[in-house]
Amino acid sequence: MHILITAGPTREYLDPVRFFTNGSSGQMGFACAAAAVDRGHKVTLISGPVNLAKPNGVKFIPVVSAADMAREVFSVFELVDCVIMTAAVADYTPAKPARHKIVKSPGDFDVKMKRTTDILAQLGKSKLDQKLIGFAVQDKNAKTNARRKLVEKNLDAIVLNSPSAMGSTRNDVNILKNSNIRYWTLIENKTKKYIGKQIIKLAEELNKI
Repeated sequence: MHILITAGPTREYLDPVRFFTNGSSGQMGFACAAAAVDRGHKVTLISGPVNLAKPNGVKFIPVVSAADMAREVFSVFELVDCVIMTAAVADYTPAKPARHKIVKSPGDFDVKMKRTTDILAQLGKSKLDQKLIGFAVQDKNAKTNARRKLVEKNLDAIVLNSPSAMGSTRNDVNILKNSNIRYWTLIENKTKKYIGKQIIKLAEELNKI
């Protein structure tokens, strides 16, 4: 297969030196990319800013913002067989970023935010034969919200984890497939390298390889 994998956080700049981001380390996406190469697949890895070495054998595309991520994903989507969307893409970005560094002044400071493009939702609407594996980070009504995301965004499978997964080397995940939305598969207290291998096996199963 040709597998597109997204990884890491995005940075949404408020001014030239300040930005909104999250704690994603990119480890999960990079582990999936390495596992896919080991299984003989062609891999395009699109990643936000991380401190990780690029896995051998992948086409690597670095990005910064959610808009960058969306542009690069949409540009290659028609060429791939499967998308594994591990990236923690910002849902909001400053509506009017300042061209120059904002100078501190007395009083509070409000920032107006606007929605970013929902990449997974757009892929779900436009996919043909491609398989989509999404990720959900939830800490309240986790399985209910993840199942809703799976259905609403027309995903083939979703990987549910908690905020504690960000930056960690081990993780608990629950996997749900669209073919059976009642049965969750639990992978408990495993390394992200191990989980990455299981996700690539899931991608192969979805593509009947």
